[in-house]
Amino acid sequence: MSDQHLLRDYAERRSDAAFAELVRRHVDLVFSAARRMTGEEQSARDATQAVFVALAQNAARLTQHPVLSGWLHCTARNLAAKSVRAEVRRRAREQEAAAMNQLLSDSGTGVPPVWADIAPHLDAALGELNDAERDALLLRYFEKKSAPEMAGILGISDDAAQKRVSRAVERLREFFAKHGIIVGASGLVVLISANAVQAAPLGLAVTISAAAALAGTTLATSATATATKAIAMTTLQKTLVTATVAVLAGAGIYEARQAAQLRDRVQTLQQQQAPLAEQIQQLARERDDATRQLAALREDNERLNRNTGELLRLRSEATSRRRDTTQLDDPSTQAALAWVAKKGKLQKLFDEKPDQRIPEMRFLTDKKWLDLAKDLDLDSEDGRRFATHHVRTTAKFASAPIIAFALKQYLEANNGAWPTEVSQLKTFMDQPIEDEVLQRYRIMDKGEAQSGWLKGMVLIEKVAADKWQETQVTIGPTNWGLGPTPEPVRLAFPEVLKPAMEAYRFQNSRGVPKDFNELRPYVTTPEQGAALDKLIKALENK
Repeated sequence: MSDQHLLRDYAERRSDAAFAELVRRHVDLVFSAARRMTGEEQSARDATQAVFVALAQNAARLTQHPVLSGWLHCTARNLAAKSVRAEVRRRAREQEAAAMNQLLSDSGTGVPPVWADIAPHLDAALGELNDAERDALLLRYFEKKSAPEMAGILGISDDAAQKRVSRAVERLREFFAKHGIIVGASGLVVLISANAVQAAPLGLAVTISAAAALAGTTLATSATATATKAIAMTTLQKTLVTATVAVLAGAGIYEARQAAQLRDRVQTLQQQQAPLAEQIQQLARERDDATRQLAALREDNERLNRNTGELLRLRSEATSRRRDTTQLDDPSTQAALAWVAKKGKLQKLFDEKPDQRIPEMRFLTDKKWLDLAKDLDLDSEDGRRFATHHVRTTAKFASAPIIAFALKQYLEANNGAWPTEVSQLKTFMDQPIEDEVLQRYRIMDKGEAQSGWLKGMVLIEKVAADKWQETQVTIGPTNWGLGPTPEPVRLAFPEVLKPAMEAYRFQNSRGVPKDFNELRPYVTTPEQGAALDKLIKALENK
């Protein structure tokens, strides 16, 4: 069943078997992606589980999704990235808390030394800010509002609110700098957040509330007393007023007593919480120690894995080298290596003289190069010249069947009409041939001398690479072979060059140069130089 069938089965019938099969198919892909993103196995496990929970929740919608693995990979990437971001934020909070703990521990009094310098001037510095900046700073760091909450209260965007806070912090930093207190913007934020708002003494809020209620009662009593002086009252009215005052005074005393009792309870709770706070700190220290030990163990494990892998690689390399050394001593191996070296020597002839290459040589396979090199003489000059000629001829015969096939197909498609351009054959080839190969051939005129087997119009190589020795290749619709033998070049040797020729033969044991450029060191006059250039140019144009 396809992924879509399994999803539909799960979405419609809640088939546990169908969902289990989907998990089995894709759990490796999802876990691997999450592992690469998070860099940790446990986080990758959590992200993988979350991905398949999302799959179960969206099964009905995904039944038409063409590639389920694409959706799973995208979801895994997003959830893993979210996990990484959460981990980064958690570590940042821990680092900030550690920095504050360090500041507190350094001071020995619970108050950072820098804060002792900042505190006397903080309220004056806040007074230097404008209302908008002061409001933003108080909301952010004194009332601990988040950026969105602060923006909602001020009626501005999140970015604008954050910029307003940043400007206020910078102005505070400049104010303190003028008073000789040097502190960075981030450090100033940490100090203000941690120290600007201190907890009021326990029970103060309750005392204030009781005192305010009592003050209100006293005020009401005074107003009543004043009224009785201005208004004649009956004895019954005076009695009622006196009773009311007594009741209100009693209520005030009761509330004050309740506040005192609450204050005592808070102190008792604080005393009870002190051991718990110490236990929490001890647990935190043990957790940090365990985290460090775990990180050290992971590092040791990774190092051990790397060392193991390197050891296995070295063992494999040593075994391979021993095997190669044993094989090298075998006579058949030595013969094969010599054969391969000879093939390389043959190919190097064309590397040293790129002008001897032809594009058809791409049709020569490694096996064909080996076959060619086996019986060729590569040690003498004549042998090397024949070798390059033989390689080129073999390469042309390797590409000729493709051209001949295309020529035959063209004739059949055009009722026997012959092409006017060689390039017209490209669409009829059963495998591609570069334009630079086809450009080396032309269509023979019917009046040109041809072998009998060619049967009419054929393609012929325009010019052979070595026009003094190589025969041009001709290609017909069913056959291919060597064309007419080139006519020998007959040129009269200039009289003015005969002294240079005699000097060459005297220095080279009466030999004759194969290339007239070899005469150039023996030319002694401008006339001889001009004659030699003319002779060489005439030979090149033949």
